Amino acid sequence: MLLLYGFPGNEDDVLGLGQKMIQHGINILTFNYRGIYKSEGIFSLQNTFEDIRAARTYLHQEEVICKFKVDTSKLILGGYCYGGGMALAYAAKYPGFKRIFAIGGTDHGEFAREYKRNPFFSEMIDGIFEELKSPAGPVRFEGKAAIEELTQNPTPYDLKINAAILANRDILLIGGWDDTDRTIEDHLLPFYRTLVNTNAQKVQITAFQDNHEFEKSREELAVTIIRWIKSP
Repeated sequence: MLLLYGFPGNEDDVLGLGQKMIQHGINILTFNYRGIYKSEGIFSLQNTFEDIRAARTYLHQEEVICKFKVDTSKLILGGYCYGGGMALAYAAKYPGFKRIFAIGGTDHGEFAREYKRNPFFSEMIDGIFEELKSPAGPVRFEGKAAIEELTQNPTPYDLKINAAILANRDILLIGGWDDTDRTIEDHLLPFYRTLVNTNAQKVQITAFQDNHEFEKSREELAVTIIRWIKSP
């Protein structure tokens, strides 16, 4: 499994999932996006795509396959929040992953629309980005200006627009009913319904009575993902 952090993520694990996957015999690769914490370079959405591609290429190297017993025919791409949305967006743009899951995933198309139509939301996001900006924060990027990459061209990252491309994949969507950051109503259900309307045959959706951090249901969250992974 290639497991993607939220934004900006951390330097440890993704909701504790890495350790739980390992305990069930599932290999995990995760990384900090370029420009975040000790990862070199500049952060951007397009660079995140390139980071995912580089990680997938790494997993296909012969020495990596032998050392970590990687079965490249069974690679799964998944992520949390920012990473969940980017996992699905990447899979729509680049072939290679047949199974994708998103936990509290961001539909970045919806995020861009909300940013443009809601001045209170855009002001809040601008403030957060400035706080995250290096050197005071952990992210090397342009702060507020970085969001222009999304608002000027949201299509590659818009899940509903790209749903038809993903209709033939095996997808698991997970949300939290009490998630006020990436609400089920705005980020999860519209994408799910669009998938169903495009005759997607292998899409599952589930939700926990929990917030965006899934603080009360991490055991159940891990079990849900493991069962999905090991299902036929």
